[in-house]
Amino acid sequence: MSDSARANRGPSAGPENRRALIEAAREVFAESGFAAPLSAVARRAGVGQGSLYRHFPDRIALALAVFDENIEDLEALAATGDATLGDLFDAVTEQAMGSIALIDMISAAAEDPRAEHLRTRITAVIEVILARDQGAGRIGGHVEVADVLLSISMVSVLLPRSAVGDRAAIAHRARALFRAAFAPR
Repeated sequence: MSDSARANRGPSAGPENRRALIEAAREVFAESGFAAPLSAVARRAGVGQGSLYRHFPDRIALALAVFDENIEDLEALAATGDATLGDLFDAVTEQAMGSIALIDMISAAAEDPRAEHLRTRITAVIEVILARDQGAGRIGGHVEVADVLLSISMVSVLLPRSAVGDRAAIAHRARALFRAAFAPR
């Protein structure tokens, strides 16, 4: 057996393999987008493609596992009780800079009911934070959840497609635009 070959540990390796596949997918999707070859994910995770497909029968199932964790991070942010839309914008911006694939996946899976829960969960996060910011007078009453979703989508699409060295400046400019547009009138 070569040094790079792994011994088959059977079903006991399932949870470890699943975790390795999710982490590998996060990295591969961040580097190459949602359309990256799944064979690259399996290779990076150190498992065979059969293991990948046992855990994730298709690309969307794998992407949903990756992005569920992103949404969990945003939900935790909203639950802190003092997070603002600025904090949410910063968190989403960081996620967008690290992964081209989330927006690509949501667009590609627009009709797939498995992706609906991501939209539902991010909408719930925005509702909580927007109500808090409007109640504190930080955000104008004219701002709706759909406005925040649109701004997040715009940044999430633009940043990953920008040169790496330009992303921080673009995010800063976008946040300034949204701050001005969302300010109380």
